[in-house]
Amino acid sequence: MTDDIVVRGASEHNLKDIDVSIPREEFTVVTGLSGSGKSSLAFETVYAEGQRRYIESLSAYARNFLGQMDKPQVENVEGLSPAISIDQKNAANNPRSTVGTVTELHDYLRLLYARVGTPHCPECGREVGEQSAQQMVRRLLELPDGTRAKLCAPVVRDQKGAFEDTFSELVSEGYTRIEVDGEEYDLSMETPDLDENYDHTIDVVVDRVKLRASDRSRITDSVETALQEADGVLKVILPDPPAEADIGTEARSTGDLAGDDDERLTAEFSEELACTHCGIDLPEIETRSFSFNSPHGACPDCEGIGETKEVDEDLVVTDPTKPIKDVFEPWSYSRSYYRTRLDSVAAHFGVDVETPFEDLDEDVQRQFLYGTDEEVVFERQTKNGTRRKEKRFEGVMPNLERRYVETDSDSTREHIETYMATTTCPSCDGTRLKPESRAVLVADTAITEVNRMSIGDALEHFETLDADLGERERTIAEEILKEIRARLGFMEEVGLEYLTLDREASTLSGGESQRIRLATQVGSGLVGVLYVLDEPSIGLHQRDNDKLLDTLEGLRDLGNTLVVVEHDEETMWRADNIIDMGPGPGKRGGDVVANGDVEDVMATEESVTGDYLAGRREIPVPDERREADGYLTVRGARQHNLRGVDVDFPMGCFTAITGVSGSGKSTLLHEILYKGLVRRMNDTDVNPGEHDDIEGIDDIETVRLIDQSPIGRTPRSNPATYTGVFDYIRELFAETKLAKQRGYAKGRFSFNVKGGRCEACGGQGTVKIDMNFLSDVYVPCEECDGARYNDETLDVTYKGATISDVLDMEVDEAHEFFEGHSGIRRRLKLLQDVGLGYMRLGQPSTTLSGGEAQRIKLAEELGKQDTGNTLYLLDEPTTGLHSADERKLIDVLHRLTDDGNTVVVVEHELDLVKNADHIVDLGPEGGDGGGDIVAEGTPETVARTDASHTGRYLRDHLPAVDMEGPRGGKRRAAGDD
Repeated sequence: MTDDIVVRGASEHNLKDIDVSIPREEFTVVTGLSGSGKSSLAFETVYAEGQRRYIESLSAYARNFLGQMDKPQVENVEGLSPAISIDQKNAANNPRSTVGTVTELHDYLRLLYARVGTPHCPECGREVGEQSAQQMVRRLLELPDGTRAKLCAPVVRDQKGAFEDTFSELVSEGYTRIEVDGEEYDLSMETPDLDENYDHTIDVVVDRVKLRASDRSRITDSVETALQEADGVLKVILPDPPAEADIGTEARSTGDLAGDDDERLTAEFSEELACTHCGIDLPEIETRSFSFNSPHGACPDCEGIGETKEVDEDLVVTDPTKPIKDVFEPWSYSRSYYRTRLDSVAAHFGVDVETPFEDLDEDVQRQFLYGTDEEVVFERQTKNGTRRKEKRFEGVMPNLERRYVETDSDSTREHIETYMATTTCPSCDGTRLKPESRAVLVADTAITEVNRMSIGDALEHFETLDADLGERERTIAEEILKEIRARLGFMEEVGLEYLTLDREASTLSGGESQRIRLATQVGSGLVGVLYVLDEPSIGLHQRDNDKLLDTLEGLRDLGNTLVVVEHDEETMWRADNIIDMGPGPGKRGGDVVANGDVEDVMATEESVTGDYLAGRREIPVPDERREADGYLTVRGARQHNLRGVDVDFPMGCFTAITGVSGSGKSTLLHEILYKGLVRRMNDTDVNPGEHDDIEGIDDIETVRLIDQSPIGRTPRSNPATYTGVFDYIRELFAETKLAKQRGYAKGRFSFNVKGGRCEACGGQGTVKIDMNFLSDVYVPCEECDGARYNDETLDVTYKGATISDVLDMEVDEAHEFFEGHSGIRRRLKLLQDVGLGYMRLGQPSTTLSGGEAQRIKLAEELGKQDTGNTLYLLDEPTTGLHSADERKLIDVLHRLTDDGNTVVVVEHELDLVKNADHIVDLGPEGGDGGGDIVAEGTPETVARTDASHTGRYLRDHLPAVDMEGPRGGKRRAAGDD
């Protein structure tokens, strides 16, 4: 086999018929400016061809299930191995998917608990078990030889009644000795006179024996008789137990012994899996008993989701200063039913409906909300006069909850849902499993406790678990524990030790999802595979990036080939080979600028990447930091791992929230700051994370979150429609001479509505062909040849270009084309400013990366009228950005701040962090080890903080900071030690 993967004639997307060699069994980085063709080479060409060839080798039947990738635009690719893509797509959007399930760790946990778990009663917590009569006899004979025992059948347990019929039936069956509530009776001489209003326990004494091996046959017969009489339950009473009559830890699995007093000792055994104390039968323990995706294991109240929707008091009463008649948001006082109810309850308590709700006693407020303790007189006017009825008032909250369940009206249900909040399921406390499953323990630990551990804590737990297991359990669990430890270890290696196993997969960032899949691949131990990764360093602090790179090198050392699309400089320094694409974005890219090691790239004058690696270009540090115009202060933030911190965000400044992965950055930005402000400023039903207060809100006019969620869910959404520039373009086409002659309005130039669009493809430009055993093929529409519009619409041109031609233009090209139209050029300039000049105006939103979507949103925000008092919140805006494009983004953020706005950014990229006026550094570690403020202040202040991991790496990016100690940051230039 060739030593290289040789690509010839690649022309996918903007690739210009390039030839390139990728060394096999080496670590290759594909880099370049945004839009230069990196993904087109790595994913759409190399990976797509490798995957296509592998699937084509399978049977037609198998291909029907697996699908088929389209053949890329490439002449030939030699030396390909089976290819695996590890990209940034979310691990799962299903709320049932967790870190444990997507990594298959939960499957091994279920197997472990089903095989060696010890069931306990979910009510009393006593250990329970099932055993045969022979096992019971064997256990009894382990007691000291000659121990006196009563072998009893418990026929009545804690039940009210006199039980005369029971006593008569026992006599007819030949039983005379019984114990009632611990007192012995002889039925041949007297019948107990029991008070039927009290609970009683009746045990039939089947035999009184001395426990000797020589009497084994008699003891066995008596045990079997008692089990038959009491439906599989045996009760053993030791009237005068010897001091050494201790059944110990192992014997607890056969029953529950409890001393009734100093003279007696009792034990109960069951043939079924049941708690004999509580009378609860437990289901058989299986692997599905621990699955929250199965009715056999899922909590019945939340059905395994861990959350329930309940009417929220804060949403029902949003303004307690309002009068009683208007305070309950879901109830309109104008409706006679609600008016009657409120008038009657107010009269009952002697208050007027105009009384402010907050002026009522707390007990009266409670009864309005949750129902009255006493009956209320309700009056209703009818044709025959006034009707009076006395009954208890249901309460606003129970009324809404009942109607939500009982109604058949969708509109009523939707109305009530606006006053409901998602809360942790009170039955399972968010653990998702039913009580019986939660009560199964391995080494005194429930599976739900393990699920709530972080990966690091879980690894520590299972490393020492063997010592807490018996010899039999260790033998059974040996292989299971080996798999669990290995998978947890791989997760820790890629820097995910802070994630908990019950974390919802949908809440993971793209980088976290990618590293989870990477850890799974490391665990598979495959050799000779081509791995193609998409910026695995995203979301990683520089400290954790080292772990990731060690993992990637480990994959390479196994004999695999790694092709990694990446902008991170540390990754380039560690790579064996770098392919630099460019020289520019879009149509100006698509060529291989450099292909070699890091020194070769730095020596290539045409390489912008080489310029930044060698230090010929750099992102400068601001000459001065801005001063705060006041502070926006979060008090007592304690959501997730935040430890009740108070955080000051300087107004009119550019603030960066930093910290290692899992330290609490996104929780602070999204859950506390954004949702807290939206709840307070917009009076919405958003539920923010736990915090005490947010001060300084009066200085903010609006808050805008610019995250990496898609700008649209369908191919019909694109940058032109999202930013609004397409409206101006359509108006321009509607003003042309031909359009006016034909009476075309601007709606004629929309591909989303009938009239101007091509109806054969519905304005999509392509038609899907179902290929049955092969993948679906998208071909240009025969009617419009991919133009999206009908011929009449395409007759209209502006400067010789049709509306379809404009949608196919890059932003840079369109900016020049519309030189005479200031409104269009201004919006296109904003897209250029955020580094998206290479993007086509009509590029489907489904093909955009998270970073591109975020920058389009940023451009759209820049196009809005600026009041100067806006709070902008961004989450890792440098995602997918080359250093040259990152510089453009930083300039935009400075421009926003200079206009009097406040910008807060969650970020790891140090070139952006060093440009901030203020840093809030969280940590010191991730997960349970994070959630505190390690350092805050200017970048120089944070860099001088020894406890800050961020500060240690920031020092080399700030020439004004010089201090001894461990350093991080940028790599040395070529030739340095």
